[in-house]
Amino acid sequence: MAFRGWKWFLLLGRQNTLAKVWRSRRGGPSLCWKRCCHWSTGKSLDPEVRAFLEENTEVTNSGHLTPEIRLRLLTPRCRFWREKPDLWPYGDPFWAIYWPGGQALSRYILDNPHVVKGRSVLDLGSGCGATAIAAVMSGASQVLANDIDPIAGMAMILNCELNHLNPFPITIKNIINSEAGNWDLIVLGDMFYDEQLADGLHHWLQKCIRIHQTEVLIGDPGRHQFLSHSIRSQLHKVIEYSLPEHTRQENCGLTSSTVWSYQPSNSLD
Repeated sequence: MAFRGWKWFLLLGRQNTLAKVWRSRRGGPSLCWKRCCHWSTGKSLDPEVRAFLEENTEVTNSGHLTPEIRLRLLTPRCRFWREKPDLWPYGDPFWAIYWPGGQALSRYILDNPHVVKGRSVLDLGSGCGATAIAAVMSGASQVLANDIDPIAGMAMILNCELNHLNPFPITIKNIINSEAGNWDLIVLGDMFYDEQLADGLHHWLQKCIRIHQTEVLIGDPGRHQFLSHSIRSQLHKVIEYSLPEHTRQENCGLTSSTVWSYQPSNSLD
């Protein structure tokens, strides 16, 4: 099975499973910077997992919007581009794909460092960690990356190493529906693929804005689940990017990706 078919498997066959995990892993009390799960150096990674990730991903900075950032991704030269999905020994590797919403957010932050400079930033659903890396490169004072997949957290550390950065704090807890954290900026890309998850995001983000005046930026290439959700009426388009041909081919022909500013009303309806 070619990876194109495998990617469809990820997009369509198991996305609902991932959404259920996000919904079921309820967060506890609000996570502060010092309490989050923190991998600080490559030595803390499981050697077997590190070796597997290094062997079965390719280091690349081409085919996407941020050539400044090097990432370990699944590419046509990787074994699992061709292998059956069930042979992958860990959870579904959503982190190994540089999704277009995350690309747009990362590009915007690199081009506009004032958006994050000197600010605390939460990268929600961080995946490969590109947007968190862009925030560090652009001068954020604190960066917390959040993804419920522990393998994604390990991949983020490898990607920090590739870009000569000290690893930022990473939490693998589901913090959606927890108490609102006090961040200056929350960024999230490609998270609106399930209606119930989108509803949970909508209410939690509103709470963060209402309590802490948090700024929220959302990256999405215009998927149906995003454009048809009620949150769409409370978004302001910041910038739209034309996607590179490689990214278009990997995303069902999507041609552009947009950064949106989330500006909800005062209600929590």
